[in-house]
Amino acid sequence: MLTPELLRNIRRLEIRTRGLVNNVFGGEYHSAFRGRGIEFAEVRPYQIGDDVRQIDWNVSARTGDTYVKVFEEEREQTVLLAVDVSASESFGSATRFKREAAAEICAVLAFSAVQNNDKVGLLLFSDIVELFVPPKKGRKHVLRLIHDLFAFEPKSRGTDINAALQHTMRVLKQRAVVIVLSDFLDEDFERSLRVASQKHDLVAIELFDRREEALPEAGLVRLQDAESGQEAVIDLRSADVRESLARSAHMRRERVDGIMARLAVDHVRIRADENYVDPLVRLFRRRNHSRA
Repeated sequence: MLTPELLRNIRRLEIRTRGLVNNVFGGEYHSAFRGRGIEFAEVRPYQIGDDVRQIDWNVSARTGDTYVKVFEEEREQTVLLAVDVSASESFGSATRFKREAAAEICAVLAFSAVQNNDKVGLLLFSDIVELFVPPKKGRKHVLRLIHDLFAFEPKSRGTDINAALQHTMRVLKQRAVVIVLSDFLDEDFERSLRVASQKHDLVAIELFDRREEALPEAGLVRLQDAESGQEAVIDLRSADVRESLARSAHMRRERVDGIMARLAVDHVRIRADENYVDPLVRLFRRRNHSRA
């Protein structure tokens, strides 16, 4: 339900993210997410320094002058934001939940996409596909996506990245940019990720909270798994317990890093309560450099 407070928050987010797009991300996005290829634009008279291989001999023969073909980048493309809305995304120990961070990052990406005349769509998933909004252009469409990111109430609590990627493969017939935003607290999704990355330009944005990596020395606490509902009482006064939890988190990060590296999927890890601008800019520049 869109309450007046939620509408005000969405409006503030629109103003903030459009400012970032205009001042920071616009050019970076254009360079990082290039069009599908090169298409013919026009012919023009030959100029000294032009590549002779681009001479259009048919037009030159008809006119009696030398003309060359001019090509330009085919800009328009489709971007799909696949966003994890499982229960673990509603965790946040500081100023912002992971899902809120995902919504703001998506707003930046969506406004960047429409500024470049790209279509943008949205897929929300838990352990089922919760919502799919087909890609379209325009500011009004982006605002609809932002509304869904903030207001949609998922029906399920778990995470199934396989289901999201398989649905993506069914609904996107042509090659697209697919940006997955998740904490990747799931198992056995590498094969689906591999298949999707072979058809689409896949990008992984991994969101995490600092308390998922290091818990404070807080004594006896009852912890509940947000997705399964299972509970356990642990003693955080114990250095061994804290180190064990930190080690598990580290192993989880290494597993995700290994999967992304093996599949050559562009991957960035962003802490939910920190500024996402610098990590995103680094991701964009890394993509641009790798494709130069």
